[in-house]
Amino acid sequence: MGDCQRHDRSCQRRARQQRIPAGKKRVIGRIEAFIRKLRRGLSRSEWLARLLRLPRSAGPATEPGLVLIQIDGLAHSQLSHGLKQGGMPFLQRLIKRERYRLHPQYAGIPSTTAAVQAELFYGIKAAVPGFNFMERASGKLVRMFEPEITALVESKLEKYGAEPLLKGGSAYVDNYTGGAAEAHFCPNALGWGPSLRESSPLVFVLLIISNAHSFVRTAALLVLETMLALVDCIRGLIDGHDLIAELKFVPTRVVIAILLRELAVIGVKIDIARGLPIIHLNFLGYDEQAHRRGPSSEFAHWTLKGIDDAIARIWRAAQRSAHRHYDVWIYSDHGQQYALPYHQVHGRSLAEAVAELCTRQLNEPVTVQSNGPWGIQLHRVQFLGGKKIQRLLPVRNNSQAEVESPQLTVAALGPVAMIYRNGELASKTRAELARDLVEDAGIPLVLIKDAPNRARAWTEAGEFMLPEDSIQILGADHPFLEEASQDLIKLCHHPEAGEFIACGWRADGPAYTFAIEHGAHGGISPEETTAFALLPNDAPLPLPTRQRGYLRTADLRQAALHLLGRTESRMAQVRQWQGSVGEVLRIMTYNVHSCIGMDGQPSPERIARVIACHRPDVVALQELDVGRARTGGIDQVRRIAASLEMNFHFHPARYIGEGRYGNAVLSRLPMRLIKAAALPRLSKRPELESRGALWVEIEFNGMEIQVINTHLGLSPRERQMQVQALLGAAWLQHPSCRSPAVLCGDFNARPSSAICRQLRQRLQDAQLELSRYRPRSTFFGRFPTARLDYIFIDSGIEVLNVEVPRAELSRLASDHLPLIVEMRIPARTHLSRSDRVNTPESAGLAKGNG
Repeated sequence: MGDCQRHDRSCQRRARQQRIPAGKKRVIGRIEAFIRKLRRGLSRSEWLARLLRLPRSAGPATEPGLVLIQIDGLAHSQLSHGLKQGGMPFLQRLIKRERYRLHPQYAGIPSTTAAVQAELFYGIKAAVPGFNFMERASGKLVRMFEPEITALVESKLEKYGAEPLLKGGSAYVDNYTGGAAEAHFCPNALGWGPSLRESSPLVFVLLIISNAHSFVRTAALLVLETMLALVDCIRGLIDGHDLIAELKFVPTRVVIAILLRELAVIGVKIDIARGLPIIHLNFLGYDEQAHRRGPSSEFAHWTLKGIDDAIARIWRAAQRSAHRHYDVWIYSDHGQQYALPYHQVHGRSLAEAVAELCTRQLNEPVTVQSNGPWGIQLHRVQFLGGKKIQRLLPVRNNSQAEVESPQLTVAALGPVAMIYRNGELASKTRAELARDLVEDAGIPLVLIKDAPNRARAWTEAGEFMLPEDSIQILGADHPFLEEASQDLIKLCHHPEAGEFIACGWRADGPAYTFAIEHGAHGGISPEETTAFALLPNDAPLPLPTRQRGYLRTADLRQAALHLLGRTESRMAQVRQWQGSVGEVLRIMTYNVHSCIGMDGQPSPERIARVIACHRPDVVALQELDVGRARTGGIDQVRRIAASLEMNFHFHPARYIGEGRYGNAVLSRLPMRLIKAAALPRLSKRPELESRGALWVEIEFNGMEIQVINTHLGLSPRERQMQVQALLGAAWLQHPSCRSPAVLCGDFNARPSSAICRQLRQRLQDAQLELSRYRPRSTFFGRFPTARLDYIFIDSGIEVLNVEVPRAELSRLASDHLPLIVEMRIPARTHLSRSDRVNTPESAGLAKGNG
């Protein structure tokens, strides 16, 4: 046998090994879809939804859905600390692998759940002056976990606020229902709701059995919490605390931090299985423990591990949903400030201090109405509902005996207290009384309202005026100085606020809390007002957030409404990227498999999200359907381009009935179509798909970049013909194809193939040009084992970074993974636009493709 024959057979053998059969993609996709369907069929949440006879979403499976998870009381700094210490591994995975971004978020003033959730659910800022306040209509002290006052406030929100965010969805462990069709463990909807209460005992037994691991874990944590409480007892002996009372409430604290969390997670997973459009869940565990032991205490951070695990379970359930494309967003409502209890420092409660001050002025006793020194810890156990629960898990009585016609009312909670003067106490002016509260009662900061949009403040340093003296009150390094100053003024003018607002924090002094606790919130400190939002990289955030560098809760609301398609406001449409900066250009090539994911569902929106997460400047897509019955007859490229607000050019490689199938290039940069044409094919193999290429010219920093997108055939001989054509005079050697040029797409060949070696003689393989980088496979999506997608570049282009995303969304959206190359293109001298050579093909084909 001659050398030439041996060489030919060797090439044929290698070609057979390198070829990826067309049927293999379909088989792998079907297996993946079958596994997902089987998993759903065996899902406990799916079965429980059926047993409870809960209604399901009537919308298509491609509709967007949103799960909003609130971690109550967790400041941005404490989350960052937890991530660095490895205490929240799943959230760390979301940031590193799933393209989530951590944003600072301004909680507003007052920094309480009741105010933040009103802003999120109804768009009304500072709906209440605090968590505790006096309702002026009745003269009663109220707290925002009491059903009556919560219902009253929410009725006003519904009347004066915007569209309820949770309309048609569900709410768990929230202050308000938010317009949810189903609310559970909330002040106005105690317990798990009528569905479970009205179900048969058998369903309840099945619920317990199917989630036995959660209840076993809760029991184990109860034991652990008891052991930790014993350690607290030893510490309490030194500090003189009531140790017996503290032990008595250990079970209650565990119910709030653990059992309530597990029940809510079970409910959320059921709602995901049902396809509800929006679900909101509040985790209380960290906030509860931070109040008790301090926001940076080891046990408070230990509860974050359980919350992290709960978020992971919810996220996995959301990714597997067959009824909606769910996003999972995680945020906090506020932070907590470590503080010293006022009564420990001054030997009396704030109410007693204010009463003594006024008594001296009148020379007679002053009647004071107060809510007592206890905070809100443990009271949220009543969200579980039922009198039996309340007897089993008792809580402290927060209120003192009601006082008839009190002269003073002090509503104190955390570092903020509202002082209401119900009658004429003395001849002194408000300003004199405010100064006495600072000097005699030792309150760090006292504020009163002044003219509209102004307020007066007193500290040990003297009298100040807001907004002019905001730096003296809040400190020059306050992260939200201007906005917090305005919110503080509005708080002073709130109709339900006290005549005097006492604050336990000021910029240059220690932090006090007016409750018996070590972690406090509701006030104005940076720790209390700096919350966080952990969102996917493509979350549709309003444009102003980019300018100021942080979010506000109203921004989160606006983004959620936009994601769900409930607003047409252009302001809610985020331009996640505004083109390249400097000389860096990001190019993505992506075989989208007709937008049919590994779950067997077609979804151009999902493909658009994958692209948006990685913010490319130029996107080369292959295997797009336009008007084909198998994918719903939609124009996939137009829908993807509209979602990304990009221009596009599309070339149909095949016409199938009334539909088309081909490749596209999308970009926000100025783009001109040069050529779109078919590539050579084997005449003796008519069963093989026709293939094509699309050549566009991109304007980038005053230069013209030539980008050619292609999808080569399955036959080795055919690929060889097609590569020769691309390297020839019609494409890369054409006079108009001046350097720099980029050739990208799905080449259906491995790096060791003859065509890849041939291409590397003319161009550089971008994945091989990055030092200390191991090239990564792009096919198939779930378990990539082959490198079939390439970006070939001219020699003068410098590769800065290469990404082959393996996030869950990327692995689900198509059978290929996208390939992104970040490159630096040096400035070169180019012919002016008028000097370009316009081929007849380009003049004819450019019409009507953008």
